[in-house]
Amino acid sequence: MRGSSGASLTAAQERFEPVLRAAGAEALTLGEQLLTLVSALDDSAALRRSLADPSREGEAKAGLVADLLSGFDERVVDLVSGLVRSRWSSDADLTDAVERLGVDAVLASAEARGVLVTVEDELFRITRSLVGQREAKQALSDAATAPERRVALVDTLVGGKVDTVTQRLAQRAASALRGRRFVQTLGWFGEVAAERRKRLVASVTSATVLTREQQERLGALIERSYGKPVQLNVTVDPAIVGGLRIQVGADVVDSTVLSRLADASRRLAG
Repeated sequence: MRGSSGASLTAAQERFEPVLRAAGAEALTLGEQLLTLVSALDDSAALRRSLADPSREGEAKAGLVADLLSGFDERVVDLVSGLVRSRWSSDADLTDAVERLGVDAVLASAEARGVLVTVEDELFRITRSLVGQREAKQALSDAATAPERRVALVDTLVGGKVDTVTQRLAQRAASALRGRRFVQTLGWFGEVAAERRKRLVASVTSATVLTREQQERLGALIERSYGKPVQLNVTVDPAIVGGLRIQVGADVVDSTVLSRLADASRRLAG
C-alpha cells in the first residue's frame, strides 16, 4: 500500500498500537470486530465508497461509522472513525487497512499471552502439512464452496491441536478468501506476526531436509543480506529435485533443478 493510503495506514497503526498493548488479551475481541467489518465492506461496494469518498466530510463519515458499528467496542469505533477521516487512494485500500489492523489486533492478543512465537510457528506448520495435499488445498481455496464447509475442514485439520489464535486465523483464512488462496493468507498472517517481533520471514523450499547447521548458515547469510533478524520457515518438497527456493517478501531466489529445467525449456522453445 503506497501513497496516501500507505501514510494513512501507518498513522492508524501508530495510534492503535498503544490501545492494543493496553488491551492485552482483550485485543482478540477488537481484532474479530474489525475483521467482521472487513466482511461487511467486502459485501457492500456502496458502503466502501461512502466511507472512502474524499468528497464527503470526515465528520459525516464518522457519524456513519458510529451508526454502522453500534454495539461494537468503543476502541474499534474510534479507530475506524479515524480511518474514514483519512485519505485513501481507493476504497479497496480502506478495506485492506481495516483487515491489516484486525490481524494486528488478533496477533497482539497472542503477544500479550506470550504465545506469539507459537502462533507464528503453528501457522507455518499448517501450510507445511498441506504440502502434497492438493485436494485439501483446493477445497480450502475454492470460492464456490460454502464458507462454512471450508471452516469445518480447517477445524478437522487443526481443532484442539493449536492455540486459539492460530485456529481463529486459520478459520478466517478459509471463510474470507478475499481473492487469495488459503495457504497464501496463512503466509501473510505469519509475516505480520514476524513483523510484530521485528523479524523478516524467509520461506525456504528444499528438495531434502536441511540440517540444523545448514539452516543456521542460510539464516545468517539472509540476515547479513537484509540487515534484520530472520525467521526461517523451511518446507521439504522432493518435486523440486534439488537446490533451494528462497522467498523474502517480494524477493525470490530460485535455484532449484526444476526451475533451471523450465528455464532451459523456454530457451529451447524461443
